[in-house]
Amino acid sequence: MERSVAKTMVVAMAALVMIMATATTTAAQQQQFSAQEKAEFVNLHNKARAAVGVGKVAWSDKLAAKALEHARYCQTGHIPGPYGENLRWSGFGDSTGTPAFAMSYWVGERPYYDYRSNNCLGGRECRHYTQVVWRRTAYVGCARVTCNTNNGIGTIIACNYYPRGNIYNERPY
Repeated sequence: MERSVAKTMVVAMAALVMIMATATTTAAQQQQFSAQEKAEFVNLHNKARAAVGVGKVAWSDKLAAKALEHARYCQTGHIPGPYGENLRWSGFGDSTGTPAFAMSYWVGERPYYDYRSNNCLGGRECRHYTQVVWRRTAYVGCARVTCNTNNGIGTIIACNYYPRGNIYNERPY
């Protein structure tokens, strides 16, 4: 019995230490996008979409709120759910986290998408790009959070899309 109690105490103490370490090493501060920045996101998406002949997207505050739910954790792994998602980490001090910075990265993957095979070429990433131009996507909403971690201060931009793209065995356009 004593051994079981001791083991439980050790596990509980370890969990508490992990929670405290996380709380003291990561802080997030939301930075609201201005109306001009929201319009810039929409315009940059629509420019990329027009280049492949698909319809426009509109801004969604609901999707922006969902994107914020993810971004505030300062994690770059995708969260499963009903929305498509693009993430862009600015690193530490290399960008202000602007719409143009995130979009240039995502749309910059275009050369790595091969329409004929519907695959990314040469092991390169292209699915951020295909999400941007996914033909059925009609809405986008984005959030920006400044993160203070053990590695320093950086910015994460998260955009959510509805309907989601990158459906297996379907082409984006």
